[in-house]
Amino acid sequence: MHAYPLLQRLGLAHPIIQAPMAGSSTVAMAAAASNAGALGSLALGASNVAQAREALAQLQALTAKPFNVNFFCHQPAQLDATRDAAWLQHLQGHLDEFGGSIALPLKEIYQSFKVDTGMQQLMLEQPPKVVSFHFGLPSAAVIQSLKQAGVFLMASATCLDEARQIEAAGIDAIVAQGIEAGGHRGIFDQDRDEEIGTFALVRLLAQHSRLPVIAAGGIMDGKGIAAALQLGAQAVQMGTAFLLTRESGANAAYRALLKSERAEHTRVTAAISGRRARGIVNRFMQEIDTPDAPPIPAYPAAYDAGKQLNAMAVARDVHEFGAHWAGQAAALIRDGLTVAELVQVLVQEWQATA
Repeated sequence: MHAYPLLQRLGLAHPIIQAPMAGSSTVAMAAAASNAGALGSLALGASNVAQAREALAQLQALTAKPFNVNFFCHQPAQLDATRDAAWLQHLQGHLDEFGGSIALPLKEIYQSFKVDTGMQQLMLEQPPKVVSFHFGLPSAAVIQSLKQAGVFLMASATCLDEARQIEAAGIDAIVAQGIEAGGHRGIFDQDRDEEIGTFALVRLLAQHSRLPVIAAGGIMDGKGIAAALQLGAQAVQMGTAFLLTRESGANAAYRALLKSERAEHTRVTAAISGRRARGIVNRFMQEIDTPDAPPIPAYPAAYDAGKQLNAMAVARDVHEFGAHWAGQAAALIRDGLTVAELVQVLVQEWQATA
């Protein structure tokens, strides 16, 4: 019997999944990770159907290996004109600083996979080896049709209750996302985050679920991989570790932050996007996510405002208002490697530890 049945099932050489990171992961990154024997991931949560179709075509031209396609399954935004207006008022000092304005109504800039029938149809027309979900799950009918199309399904859980829902829904594997992880928290319910650490969560899920567990959050090197596998995970999902690879979509300002001492300081905030997410502490978190702030608009309408404010700041060469997502162990990041080189180093380190 294979030590890690998940790897056998997915045809992977290594127990490493390159995390889908909307905005930072690229087609080139996913292809390189898959070609290196890991599982590359294509983040399509922020894409429309036409963009997704194009990205899939590019990815299929670059790799014949299995890859993962990731979607957001959040509750569609409940826009509230009064709340949104109060939030823009809260941003006014910063809008004045950069000489811009944001028009109402704020927009739901990403459509949830739950209601995006065009995207659901695309997945059935061109079923990838793996589809993964974040923020929740699609309907039972969608899950059923993807399974019938031969797709292996994964979903993020941040606590035991979410893992139970994932297992009950017929999903094939659970991504155990600890509080250490960079980027958006996979919480199903916006108002409930148990903030469990990766290692505690992996043990809980390995003990209480029959599904394969993938550890995500704070894993940056081979020792971290070995520790996660020791605790019962069958693979790890790594995002921050890939942000400085040559194939990463991270821009120059983001890369500079990741290489600086500021990478030692991350925090979870909902103010940037409307959902809780961990990133490098910047002026957005310090000056906008304050105790006296009004209620934050719904995700992703808040992100519409946040992205507009960031664009105004960047135009003035101020890079303090972006979504510089990163995990708690970001200071362990390596620079200057290709994705293939990073996978090779991680595997060597893991095998030396194991």
